[in-house]
Amino acid sequence: MVAKIWKKVLLLILLIACLFNIVSKLVNKMSFEEELAATVVYLEENKK
Repeated sequence: MVAKIWKKVLLLILLIACLFNIVSKLVNKMSFEEELAATVVYLEENKK
Protein backbone atom coordinates (compact mmCIF):
# COMPACT_ATOMS: atom_id res chain seq x y z
CA MET A 1 0.00 0.00 0.00
CA VAL A 2 2.74 2.46 0.95
CA ALA A 3 4.75 1.47 -2.12
CA LYS A 4 1.88 2.44 -4.42
CA ILE A 5 1.62 5.86 -2.79
CA TRP A 6 5.38 6.46 -3.08
CA LYS A 7 5.30 5.33 -6.70
CA LYS A 8 2.59 7.88 -7.51
CA VAL A 9 4.36 10.65 -5.62
CA LEU A 10 7.68 10.01 -7.34
CA LEU A 11 5.98 9.78 -10.74
CA LEU A 12 4.31 13.13 -10.12
CA ILE A 13 7.64 14.71 -9.10
CA LEU A 14 9.27 13.31 -12.24
CA LEU A 15 6.49 14.66 -14.42
CA ILE A 16 6.76 18.13 -12.87
CA ALA A 17 10.56 18.12 -13.31
CA CYS A 18 10.26 17.16 -16.99
CA LEU A 19 7.67 19.86 -17.66
CA PHE A 20 9.80 22.46 -15.88
CA ASN A 21 12.82 21.42 -17.97
CA ILE A 22 10.89 21.71 -21.24
CA VAL A 23 9.40 25.10 -20.35
CA SER A 24 12.76 26.53 -19.26
CA LYS A 25 14.37 25.40 -22.52
CA LEU A 26 11.61 27.04 -24.56
CA VAL A 27 11.86 30.30 -22.62
CA ASN A 28 15.67 30.55 -22.81
CA LYS A 29 15.95 29.46 -26.45
CA MET A 30 18.23 31.63 -28.58
CA SER A 31 16.82 33.13 -31.75
CA PHE A 32 18.01 31.80 -35.09
CA GLU A 33 19.90 35.01 -35.89
CA GLU A 34 21.75 34.92 -32.56
CA GLU A 35 22.64 31.28 -33.17
CA LEU A 36 24.03 32.09 -36.63
CA ALA A 37 26.04 35.03 -35.30
CA ALA A 38 27.53 32.88 -32.54
CA THR A 39 28.43 30.18 -35.08
CA VAL A 40 30.15 32.69 -37.38
CA VAL A 41 32.17 34.11 -34.48
CA TYR A 42 33.16 30.61 -33.38
CA LEU A 43 34.25 29.60 -36.89
CA GLU A 44 36.25 32.82 -37.36
CA GLU A 45 38.08 32.28 -34.08
CA ASN A 46 38.98 28.70 -34.99
CA LYS A 47 40.35 29.64 -38.42
CA LYS A 48 43.13 31.70 -36.82
